[in-house]
Amino acid sequence: MEMEQEKMTMNKELSPDAAAYCCSACHGDETWSYNHPIRGRAKSRSLSASPALGSTKEFRRTRSLHGPCPVTTFGPKACVLQNPQTIVHIQDPASQRLTWNKSPKSVLVIKKMRDASLLQPFKELCTHLMEENMIVYVEKKVLEDPAIASDESFGAVKKKFCTFREDYDDISNQIDFIICLGGDGTLLYASSLFQGSVPPVMAFHLGSLGFLTPFSFENFQSQVTQVIEGNAAVVLRSRLKVRVVKELRGKKTAVHNGLGEKGSQAAGLDMDVGKQAMQYQVLNEVVIDRGPSSYLSNVDVYLDGHLITTVQGDGVIVSTPTGSTAYAAAAGASMIHPNVPAIMITPICPHSLSFRPIVVPAGVELKIMLSPEARNTAWVSFDGRKRQEIRHGDSISITTSCYPLPSICVRDPVSDWFESLAQCLHWNVRKKQAHFEEEEEEEEEG
Repeated sequence: MEMEQEKMTMNKELSPDAAAYCCSACHGDETWSYNHPIRGRAKSRSLSASPALGSTKEFRRTRSLHGPCPVTTFGPKACVLQNPQTIVHIQDPASQRLTWNKSPKSVLVIKKMRDASLLQPFKELCTHLMEENMIVYVEKKVLEDPAIASDESFGAVKKKFCTFREDYDDISNQIDFIICLGGDGTLLYASSLFQGSVPPVMAFHLGSLGFLTPFSFENFQSQVTQVIEGNAAVVLRSRLKVRVVKELRGKKTAVHNGLGEKGSQAAGLDMDVGKQAMQYQVLNEVVIDRGPSSYLSNVDVYLDGHLITTVQGDGVIVSTPTGSTAYAAAAGASMIHPNVPAIMITPICPHSLSFRPIVVPAGVELKIMLSPEARNTAWVSFDGRKRQEIRHGDSISITTSCYPLPSICVRDPVSDWFESLAQCLHWNVRKKQAHFEEEEEEEEEG
């Protein structure tokens, strides 16, 4: 490795002691020795993409979900060129706790639709929240449920609700936190309502799966109180920022209150170049498939402008770590903890024996287009919603969003995730292998 002399930070060869490393971003919590790594514990730490050099001899590894800061000196003379503009500080996920700048006053309650078993929990929760002097928002169609509309005992509470309509009313700046009653679909729906910053989400397991809904409703009063007081851990579930650009083909998109057709925000028409752009925030996955056609899906996948592969099969899934336990898992992908910064690319029934799922860094930008040789169009959906057709000349750009979904934990991000794996997906369930009783008896006799 060749470096300019004026950019070198060292004017002589480094000795083993001088090459030792200390991460200044870790506030002295971590030092490195090539011979004796020592595990320690600290309250919190941050990581830097460009750590500074130090002179200590041993490495203390904090209890962290991140790997250690890498040593950026290689041998006696080589090192990574330091670029202050690329330094990124990341809080240790193990230390992520909810706090409030001001006491929360408004809460959005999302209830699974067409489920009579949720009516009583919904009423109990809303009554409790109003007794705590909270402003409760609900979707207008929830109150149109005949069972709620005809309940006279619930009438006094209904009058205090603030209502909204999806795709028409923007409530993103009016909600302090969200409570979901139902299954994983309620969390995905909550994500779709907030195309920018998302309030903290507390999800109660009252649906069929419940992988993303860790709370039990039995003791909801005390659990809600803890959240209001700011006493809870959170896991930041990364989302995908998806931009769909289509060629105009004689159809204009109606816009209501800044929300485009089917509820996409930041939708706009660029008449100069004849393109229509729509943007979505996606929590689980973007699915591109062959739709009703009997032909193979044939799409090109670009990574940071470079063509990496052509997918020939039923389609391809681009998912977040949160989405790795959804459709991607059914398609044969690995399951990734939500704190891992990554994007997964998983083929759906590829017509190739060698096409395996891959994981790419979270910061890359993927672009997916129909191949010039494609015999048919493709279809795309975002968390199972807003399904639309993709034709020649259209493009789908995908990268990691800067607006994650803060999901409130029952215990902590790791414990909750493995609990969900065991309870919802029955991960690694197998009868234990029996031991050799004969050998043990022989040993006892001997």
